[in-house]
Amino acid sequence: MRLARPCAAVLLALTALLATSALARDDGRYANSPLKPWFESLHSEYGQCCSDADGYVVADVDWESDKGRYRVHLDDEWVVVPDGAVITEPNKIGRTMVWKHYIDGHPRVRCFMPGSMT
Repeated sequence: MRLARPCAAVLLALTALLATSALARDDGRYANSPLKPWFESLHSEYGQCCSDADGYVVADVDWESDKGRYRVHLDDEWVVVPDGAVITEPNKIGRTMVWKHYIDGHPRVRCFMPGSMT
């Protein structure tokens, strides 16, 4: 019983450390990418999309287009992409990407860049 508390404390500390480091997405690995300035220039009606490190690649099965409208599967929810969030300039990487934020705990799309669905 005496060993249980120190072990639990160590496990809790390790879990907190791992979770905290997982939240830091921009670790500088894309600093020299030739596409970095392009990513940083992307914006929608909702503001700047940020950069590649802040966006998420979306698998083909997690987005769809129907009658000119997009939907994307984020955090176990299908979210309608507002027209103003769609990036209309050519997609230089070919992959579908989404930049999200949250309102009342639900994901919303700040920017959406459709890919080639290959």
